[in-house]
Amino acid sequence: MPKRVITGKVIKKTGDKTINVLVERKVLHPKYHKIVKRFKKYLVHDEKNEANVGDIVSAIEHRPISKRKTFVLKEIVERGE
Repeated sequence: MPKRVITGKVIKKTGDKTINVLVERKVLHPKYHKIVKRFKKYLVHDEKNEANVGDIVSAIEHRPISKRKTFVLKEIVERGE
């Protein structure tokens, strides 16, 4: 089974070696047929503490590291301000 890859914005540095990533996706509303935004937050393991708030990052699925942390940082796509 292929591993999922998510891309989102770092909204918070949650302790040591952990970042909080907000992933936004656009879906078609079933009744109103309008594009709406859906958001989900993921905890991502950042081994080297290299991501900062505002960065756009890519993360890949991994074995569970803790209760809610199942993704590891793959790369920093774009640096924030």
